[in-house]
Amino acid sequence: MGSATRIDGKAMAARLHESISAETSRLAEQHGITPGLTVVIVGEDPASQVYVRNKKRTAEACGFRSVQHTLPADVSQDDLLALIDDLNGDDSVHGILVQLPLPDHLDEQAITQAIAPSKDVDGFHYVNIGKLTAGDTGDAFVPCTPAGCMLMVEEHLGADLSGKNAVVIGRSNIVGKPMASLLLAANATVTICHSRTADLPGVCRNADILVAAVGRANMVEGDWIKPGAVVIDVGINRIPVEVDGETKSKLTGDVDYAGAEPVASAITPVPGGVGPMTIAMLMSNTLRAAKLSAGID
Repeated sequence: MGSATRIDGKAMAARLHESISAETSRLAEQHGITPGLTVVIVGEDPASQVYVRNKKRTAEACGFRSVQHTLPADVSQDDLLALIDDLNGDDSVHGILVQLPLPDHLDEQAITQAIAPSKDVDGFHYVNIGKLTAGDTGDAFVPCTPAGCMLMVEEHLGADLSGKNAVVIGRSNIVGKPMASLLLAANATVTICHSRTADLPGVCRNADILVAAVGRANMVEGDWIKPGAVVIDVGINRIPVEVDGETKSKLTGDVDYAGAEPVASAITPVPGGVGPMTIAMLMSNTLRAAKLSAGID
């Protein structure tokens, strides 16, 4: 069994990192600019710390100037906003990223909207969201996960998705909605599904492109997949598994890989699919921010 091409996000990301590194050294040689990425992390959440370490390591490998601000879990909203204000005004900082989720006493929306749109390399500012929705992305930043997903879709189906049905499961501002905007811009016919959708399996069976971004382990079953579909699994779920009588946690996606793999034409694994591409797109956005700040694009 097994006919689907495994979409290797790790290998795609490695190719992207190579071209980003080359462009970064050209930027330094020709214009004396080093892209600067500043990551702000609040508290000690272990998963967040892993993500931040990966981002920092990748930024440094690309030749960026990488700075991390670690703030205590009880930091006040005013202090965090003051730091963002300083970073907005610092010309050596091209990208500002506040690692989510934030502790409950902080207003996530107020904080993400305080980042200057020109430094919002996560693509969460309403100015960037508006530009993406309007199809005016010349100087806008697209959220990293959907941007990476689109590159994976294009690798298999090309840049023009005319006549293709795309189904996105999940309507978050971070993945679902921007993913739908990108698919629409590429001429796909797009359906966005969520917890209130009637007959989700039936809707999925029409999808030539299926993007699952819902955060429920193995929710999408093999018989939901249209034969030959391209399946992009954004989910990262930890499930307990028994290994030699010990309970360990295993990463799994939103799609039942074993069930979908014989039916799909291409599918992303979890881990090793969308995750590495998300970080690669963050680097790509930061490099672009540095170039735009100097009027080069």
